[in-house]
Amino acid sequence: MVRLSLSQYFNQAMAKYNFDIKTNREVSSCVKYDLRKEIFGNADVIPMWVADMDIQTPDFIFEAIRNRCNHHFLGYTFRDESYNSAILEWYKRRHNWNIQSNWIEFCPGVVSGLNHVIRAFTKPGDKIIIQPPVYHPFFSTVENNGRVLVNNPLIERNGNYSMNFVELEQLAAQGASMLILSNPHNPVGRAWNLEELTQLGNICVKHNVLVIADEIHCDLVYKAYKHVPLASINPNFAQNTITFSSASKTFNIAGLASGFVIISNPDMMKKYKHELEATGAGMGNIFGNEAVKAAFSLQGEEWLNELLQYFEGNIDMVERTFKQHLPKLKFSRPQGTYLLWLDFREFEMDDEALNNKLINEVGLGLNAGNGFGTEGAGFQRMNIACPRSVVQVALDKLIESFKNC
Repeated sequence: MVRLSLSQYFNQAMAKYNFDIKTNREVSSCVKYDLRKEIFGNADVIPMWVADMDIQTPDFIFEAIRNRCNHHFLGYTFRDESYNSAILEWYKRRHNWNIQSNWIEFCPGVVSGLNHVIRAFTKPGDKIIIQPPVYHPFFSTVENNGRVLVNNPLIERNGNYSMNFVELEQLAAQGASMLILSNPHNPVGRAWNLEELTQLGNICVKHNVLVIADEIHCDLVYKAYKHVPLASINPNFAQNTITFSSASKTFNIAGLASGFVIISNPDMMKKYKHELEATGAGMGNIFGNEAVKAAFSLQGEEWLNELLQYFEGNIDMVERTFKQHLPKLKFSRPQGTYLLWLDFREFEMDDEALNNKLINEVGLGLNAGNGFGTEGAGFQRMNIACPRSVVQVALDKLIESFKNC
């Protein structure tokens, strides 16, 4: 049994919000729970896979949606200036980035947004760079649109990841049209720093490589680190960057399909809007609009600060447990995201055997590392955005199954 530290007990006692509430999400058309049989072949696994929180969406977001429902009309809608203002003020407070209202446009989500920009800014046969191990839709969106996938794998040393800038320069010089950046990086958890992003940005500007920055986890960066929006660094980078983000991961509202894109280059914005209109995907969701405004409020900021502290407690528990009971199971603390990149390589199991053991013996549904590229072989991605008691049960199961391996 894993126990809380004294500091964790103190923090919970002082907290305004209760993240320990467990809610039955089964039979609610919930991807995370109701598709376990289809995904894992086992409907009873503890689902710690897809980046969807088992933390309840905050009450103030539901209140905003209920207030809109009380109007008793659900007709055609648009995003007024209060929507953009909420985003502007949030980015100014949280990320010290002074964006302008006309830089903001809608996207249903990052994956659909990636498809839009790939079609708008590249042509079939163009080369697009990604940095695996990385979010698996980066692979499919490139290949499904008939573009050429170019891998620039991250460098891993003792669980710590960095970019391979020498290779990136070579690939950019060979005629790549676009680079898709994950920042903070999913799944390895790096919040790329100013020096790293400046080096990447300079290479891409030099070789005319358009950067698509997936920054959907930008608000889930822990206190020792800082999220740096690539486009905020200097005007040249801003003119060469399209930034995607959303409140969905941070406030658990992915089902509302309400993301946004930030583009300061007016010509690129015009092209993006044309693609959005051509696909009829620009209207958005009436409840999503209200949810975003409520999320990006001062109350949302208070809630988020407590949530990040709670997640750090979950990560502390995992780290302490592995050191004490499973020293062969490694991971580096994430600088951002609620996703842990677990290194099982010392157990010397192939991916099929590891997956089978985790699903059918341990009873955990995680994301297999090789789904993020061949560089993820031997790894698993674990979602700790859940009540601490669930993390504790998962850790106890891992100890029981792997302690003698």
